[in-house]
Amino acid sequence: MTRNYRSDRIGNLQQSEIRAMTRECVRLGGLNLGQGICPLPSPPEILEAASEAILADKSTYSKFEGVDDLRTTIAKKMASYNKLEVNADTDVIVTIGSTGSFVCTLQGLFNPGDEIIIFEPFYGYHVNALRVSGCEANFVTLTPPDWSFTREAIEAAITPKTRGILVNTPGNPSGKVFSRAELETIASICQEHDLIAITDEIYEYLVYDGHVHTSLATLPGMWERTVTMSGFSKTFAITGWRLGYTVAPAHLATPIGFINDLFYICAPTPLQYGLAAGMARLSPDYYTEMSDRYRQKRDYFCDALISAGLTPHIPQGAYYILADVSHLGFSDDKKAAMHILETTGVASVPGSSFFASDTGRSLTRFCVAQEWEVVKEAAERIATL
Repeated sequence: MTRNYRSDRIGNLQQSEIRAMTRECVRLGGLNLGQGICPLPSPPEILEAASEAILADKSTYSKFEGVDDLRTTIAKKMASYNKLEVNADTDVIVTIGSTGSFVCTLQGLFNPGDEIIIFEPFYGYHVNALRVSGCEANFVTLTPPDWSFTREAIEAAITPKTRGILVNTPGNPSGKVFSRAELETIASICQEHDLIAITDEIYEYLVYDGHVHTSLATLPGMWERTVTMSGFSKTFAITGWRLGYTVAPAHLATPIGFINDLFYICAPTPLQYGLAAGMARLSPDYYTEMSDRYRQKRDYFCDALISAGLTPHIPQGAYYILADVSHLGFSDDKKAAMHILETTGVASVPGSSFFASDTGRSLTRFCVAQEWEVVKEAAERIATL
């Protein structure tokens, strides 16, 4: 056959280095600290409640915006944790993960040719989803070690076609937690240039060392122009359930909901009921204890990286660690990551996967969302480099 059966919209997409390194890890029988699949035990309260919902045969379509119980639960959580009062009936949509939230946001609020500002290092799925939608990414590079930015850098990235800005806090892969002062700068720019803000807050409970998670939508003048995306995959180690949500004012939530209905019909109904019931059974201490466990794993693995001469950029949140691998003497990050895997049996992800610029070519990303014994063994292996 001579005809090209690939659509133009995926012409510039490449297979994720995350999945490529996972395959190499499997081939070599290594420890996978590359992909953030989060193979940890899920809370029994969540699992039991989901099992009850399945056995109760709650198997039909739900409303496209989600079952009432879960949307009410999300609204209560937004009020108590995010300090944002929302209407469960008009402002909350349950989606197929936070990724589904982003896809529906792009399709519902933006047109092909629109530009969206993205900070790098970025989450690759954000950039690929944006490109498939026909939108363009305008990158603003964050400066290590604290992954800072300037107002001038954002202003320089804005053109007449720019319609939005994406903020991932806490960030994947940097672990950056945007401070209130930084968010105020972004808010000011959004209002001055009439931009829609999209925030990915999937790691919102994982913040360390006195840093505080702040939702951009809570800042003055931002509720009416902000789409807040989050989910349950990381918080409850249920990445395969694919349950996320969008919170936005009705004039933004309505078109997002239209697309959610068109693409997905609804999120898995019994899992929605189970999650709502299970969250009500959880102790409030669950969230702080979970965050503390991840902080301990972060510290333990960072100590091993330092021992190996790989300088870690200590993350303020999430469960990823970017490490400087230039000490190993390789010409690029992919060779360095393969050397680490072949030498120690520990898989990471080349840093260039998260940058449009060359900034990531001296970095590699490790994920510590693993059982303690895996993190400890990986640390022991890394320390031998």
